Amino acid sequence: MLTHTLIKLFTRDLKALKHEVSAYSNEKKLWLVPDGISNSAGNLCLHLVGNLNHFIGATIGNTGYVRQRDLEFSLKDVPRKELLKQVDDTITVVEKVLKSLPEADLQKEYKRRAFEDYMTTEYFLVHLTMHLAYHLGQINYHRRLLDN
Repeated sequence: MLTHTLIKLFTRDLKALKHEVSAYSNEKKLWLVPDGISNSAGNLCLHLVGNLNHFIGATIGNTGYVRQRDLEFSLKDVPRKELLKQVDDTITVVEKVLKSLPEADLQKEYKRRAFEDYMTTEYFLVHLTMHLAYHLGQINYHRRLLDN
């Protein structure tokens, strides 16, 4: 069943996100944005949490989560402890929603934006795993580049 695989992948990569955030020797470096880098690791972490809580939690799971996307990129100096808690909470939401998602719903249309090409819920969930992995790689690179 694809949902079991997705739960494993989301959980694996969200735990890796926690590891990356925890691995910074100096918490302040999470928020550095030197020339040539678009976003801090802290803001990418907030973005991933907001993205998954919105698209999986609120849209599929009806959790009531209200996304404030602008804050994902404008908030600064959120304590590491709070970032880690938000990631843990996101793991819980993703697992709960995907465990309760009927297999038949994976083939239903997922409409993210008006006039967007047709996609299934299954397709969009796979896209979200790739989005998470992409930004996780950016965070890993950010940490290795700036946390020396």
